[in-house]
Amino acid sequence: MKKIPDKERPYEKCMEAGASALSDAELLAVLLRTGSRGENVIELARRILYQSGGNGLLDLHHFSLEQFVKIRGIGKVKAVQLICILELSRRLSKATALETVSFRTPASVADYYMEDMRHESQETMKLVMINSKGKLIGENEVSKGTVNASIITPREIFVEALHRRAVAVVALHNHPSGDPTPSDDDILLTKRIQEAGSIIGVELLDHIIIGNNCYISLREEGILEKG
Repeated sequence: MKKIPDKERPYEKCMEAGASALSDAELLAVLLRTGSRGENVIELARRILYQSGGNGLLDLHHFSLEQFVKIRGIGKVKAVQLICILELSRRLSKATALETVSFRTPASVADYYMEDMRHESQETMKLVMINSKGKLIGENEVSKGTVNASIITPREIFVEALHRRAVAVVALHNHPSGDPTPSDDDILLTKRIQEAGSIIGVELLDHIIIGNNCYISLREEGILEKG
C-alpha cells in the first residue's frame, strides 16, 4: 500500500469522496487491507475479481472458504472475512426486498430469493410458508442436489407447513444452468404438490424456477391451475 500514491489509496479515497467513488477492486482492497508478496492490495483485489477471465463481483458468490484459501495472498483470516461479507450482502439484499415482497406476485418473490438461489451450483428446492395475512412465516429447504418428482414426497413438502399452520405455500427451486425452463419432472412435481396441498387445505400459490437473473412462474405459464 505504501507504493500507492496517497490520493489513490482506497481508504483515503473513501474518506475524501465516499465509498461510491471506489471501484469494485478498490472496495475489496479496503476490506483486504494488505497485498501479497510482489503485489499491492489493489492488484491482489483485481486478481481475485478477474482471475481466469472472471466476471468480477458476480463470480465471488460461487467461491467457498476452501477456494478463497487456495488463492495466493489469501489466508484463512481473509477468506473468512470474504465469506462473511458475501453472506452479509445476501442478507442485506433479502432484508431490503422483504419490505415490498408480495407472495402472490411471482416477480416480487423471485426478486426476494434471486441472490440466494441463482448462485447455487446444485439444484435446491425451498418451500416458503405464508399465513392468512399473506406474510412470510418461514421457509424450509426441502431438497438439495436433486429436485425430482420421484424423490421428493408430498409429506416432506408439507410437514413443516402444517407445523407452522401455514395457509399457503410457494415452491421455489433453481436451475444451475441459468435457464429456468421447466422440465417434465418440474411440471410433474408441481402437480403432485398442488394435489397434496388441496387435500390438506394448504394452497400452492406458485412454483417459481430461478435462473440466472431470470425466472419462470408455473402459475403465469398456466401449468399450475388456479385453485
